[in-house]
Amino acid sequence: MAAVRTSTAFNTLLDEVRRVHEAHPATRDFCAFPDDLQPQEMAALHRPCADVMLAEAEMEAGDYTALRDAMFAASSDALWRETYAGTEIGRDFMDRFACYCIIGSGGQWSSATMSAYLVYMPAGFWYTWHHHPAEEMYLVVAGQGEFLRNGLPSEVLGPGGAVFHESNQPHALQTHDHPVLAYVIWRNNLGIKPVLTPPEMLS
Repeated sequence: MAAVRTSTAFNTLLDEVRRVHEAHPATRDFCAFPDDLQPQEMAALHRPCADVMLAEAEMEAGDYTALRDAMFAASSDALWRETYAGTEIGRDFMDRFACYCIIGSGGQWSSATMSAYLVYMPAGFWYTWHHHPAEEMYLVVAGQGEFLRNGLPSEVLGPGGAVFHESNQPHALQTHDHPVLAYVIWRNNLGIKPVLTPPEMLS
């Protein structure tokens, strides 16, 4: 069987993701960086949301500049996702909400223990309430966002800020004057997609 070829840009991204994951206490405590990574075939797929992200003139990342740059550099090789296609969320949301997988379904590598994603939202954007069985950790790489969790005070986080979402805990994200770029990781129940949270689930 022929070896799976991996993108040079994704190999660089994996090195940066591993470095940040193992150095940051929140991501390190959330889960160990996987030691079972297997390269997998990944067909690049462009979507309009990628252009919105790449058009950002400036996105302050501080200590995470190398990770931000690696995320941008891998974008042309990525399979950009449309997680909420077929829902009532609308075309405008999907054309501006940018996400691609690094580890997991649709990513350059697979793992049984963790999935990892890039997530980007422009300034003035509302990522509505949603939930999923997987436990989730957001680590802000660049920009700033207001993170909301059902029943808890919201938190405004910049580069290096992290927030944890429990299994099936409704959460949302609002950007204001700045866009946000995040490294997002899942553990447990990796194969179940997020769904929009109905109003009756919110307290």
